[in-house]
Amino acid sequence: MNIQTGIDIIEVTRIQDAIEKQGEKFLQKVYTGYEIEYCNNTGKMKYQHYAARFAAKEAIFKAISSKLPAHEDNILNKIEIQNKQDGKPVANLEKLDLKDVISMDLSLSHLEEYAIASFTILFGDGGQSPYLGELGTVVSHPI
Repeated sequence: MNIQTGIDIIEVTRIQDAIEKQGEKFLQKVYTGYEIEYCNNTGKMKYQHYAARFAAKEAIFKAISSKLPAHEDNILNKIEIQNKQDGKPVANLEKLDLKDVISMDLSLSHLEEYAIASFTILFGDGGQSPYLGELGTVVSHPI
């Protein structure tokens, strides 16, 4: 098994400036339709949500870059940050066709001026780990 992690922090004003100056061109290059709709419906915190998703995409890229083909294009737009019903953010990486992903976890946070994201992904070695139970849940193992 192989654990990869990535973290990123960004100033909210950098994303706000990019959106205000480049508009749809920037949004379509970086975000999916789902993400644009979600962020635009968050009210006065819209730019914090855009920044948190940008940080998440950067953190995810840092964690998975060694697993991507060298010619992979439009990577940020192929990473989609969704929310479960309880509000927890999750990464949808289906468009990247990563192989042997066992588990992943994403955490986002933002203040007025900064957004941060942390991402961890567990890749298998091609076979089922003896330390994983059903649905990829980790079971205790002897140390």
